[in-house]
Amino acid sequence: MSPSSPPDVRFKDRAEILDFLLEVSTATQETLDLHRILANVASIVTRVIPSQLFAILLYSERRKGLRIRYALGHRQEIVENLVIPLGEGITGLAGKTRETILANDVRRDPHYLPALDAVRSELAAPMIARGRLVGVIDLQSTAVNAYSEYDKMLVRLLASRVAISIDNARLYRRVDHAHRTMRTLARVSQEFSSILDLDDLLRKLAALIRSLIDYDAFSILLLDAPNQLLRHTFSIRYDQEVTPAAIPLSRGITGAAARSRQPVLIEDTDADPRYIAAHPNIHSEVAVPLLLRDRLLGVLDLESVRLNNFTHEHVRTLTLLAPTIASAIENARLYEEIAQRERRLDEDLQAARKLQAILLPSDPPEVEGLEIAVGLKPAREISGDLFDFFDYDSGQVTIVFGDSSGKGAAAALYAALVGGLLRSLARRKRGPADLLRQLNQSLAERKAQAQYATLLALLWDARTQRLTMANAGGTPPIICRGEELLKPDTSGVPVGLLDDRRYEETGMQLQTGDLIVLASDGIQDAFNGEGVEYGRERLGEAIRRHSQDPVNEIVNHLFAGVQAHTGEVAQFDDQTIVILRVR
Repeated sequence: MSPSSPPDVRFKDRAEILDFLLEVSTATQETLDLHRILANVASIVTRVIPSQLFAILLYSERRKGLRIRYALGHRQEIVENLVIPLGEGITGLAGKTRETILANDVRRDPHYLPALDAVRSELAAPMIARGRLVGVIDLQSTAVNAYSEYDKMLVRLLASRVAISIDNARLYRRVDHAHRTMRTLARVSQEFSSILDLDDLLRKLAALIRSLIDYDAFSILLLDAPNQLLRHTFSIRYDQEVTPAAIPLSRGITGAAARSRQPVLIEDTDADPRYIAAHPNIHSEVAVPLLLRDRLLGVLDLESVRLNNFTHEHVRTLTLLAPTIASAIENARLYEEIAQRERRLDEDLQAARKLQAILLPSDPPEVEGLEIAVGLKPAREISGDLFDFFDYDSGQVTIVFGDSSGKGAAAALYAALVGGLLRSLARRKRGPADLLRQLNQSLAERKAQAQYATLLALLWDARTQRLTMANAGGTPPIICRGEELLKPDTSGVPVGLLDDRRYEETGMQLQTGDLIVLASDGIQDAFNGEGVEYGRERLGEAIRRHSQDPVNEIVNHLFAGVQAHTGEVAQFDDQTIVILRVR
């Protein structure tokens, strides 16, 4: 088999994502030293997304362009002298559009600015803080299609996390008198990064802001753009959680903050016609828009029963906190969206696994003259391996054993297609070579790009104890006769790969007690931690050692031997074993 690469999955579960986000937060919020932050970001990004060239470019208002402030792999003269105007190159375009840009073949991208002749892929994510461009995280690889959409999402998430930290460090260098606010902002960012449940996040946000600003009512309203409404996602009135009605975007103090995308401070609500008197005794209000990459996410709103309760200093504090709050809310919503997709995917995979269990024989059939045992260990929820038995009521049975290319759902679906065609073609008695030829033609009529199957077809005749086989790229069987291992020489082109192929048959006279072992290449190709494969020789020795055991026990022994060899290394390929013993 020539499997395709597995999907790029960085994290297995929610706990790993949480741990990763905690690490990101810790690494970027533990210091206001700009160089240390950039080094920490570089270490995290390059560890999860390998690249040959890496750079963090920061935007300079004075130079009106992006300058490299931290680099790995770039030439020193480029690091020292390069200034990229907004809109030029992939990094400049990411900075100008404020969108993450993925170019998986830079030779076809007119925006690409050559940094190294061998570069073929580039991924650039803008860092936005307080509605302003902070800089761009840029990764480059010498491989075409080096980065996936998952990598794009991950870098965008990282950029949203680290943007505030980097901007804070730059502000800290310039504005020493804002030290207390910066410390609060760092603490908020660190605390919020560990909260991925939206309700929990907003409750802690309300408590944090109360420790800084006294209020009687607190609300987070999120934008419902299609209906032009601000909906109360979380609200507290006099220490009680409430659910007020949605507010039209065209009305109220919150609507004014959303429309203008600027904070609105009302010292006396009775004197402002925009105020909506939803609750009695409210006399002052402040509303701050929550912007993420220049996109309105919602509004943070505070109210008080006291006149002039909120000051311009409060507005500055909330304005500094707003980007972090927006980022945390968006990340929590994004995480919930990812979690929902994972749940749906898991449900789909479970359903597919149940269906596959129906399609593959769960119990070996009763075949005249043979004892049979089968075992299957998918690398994922569903398997691309396939096997089946076709009885012709004349002491003859055809056994098909093989594997479809690739892994996961695509391989399993293709295996189901092959299995369905086999069941249709095998209704009429056919020799193994003819069966494979007819199957190859049927697959050629249903050409699937980069999909094929390796198959071994065996015809067992109980009356003559003769085994006839034809091979379409499958792993040849191992036959154990006493202490001797017989390895028939049979080969052929996989089905579904080339049109109009013919296959050769090989016959073998078996004897009572002979053991025929069919093992998918996931058995032989299993690697241990040192990169050593299990191999056909170890498999043969294990078969010889347990050849006198019951066939079901032999299956278990072979799986146990592979597991002992691989140890803690995760299973990479499907593992299937079918054992036949001549009675």
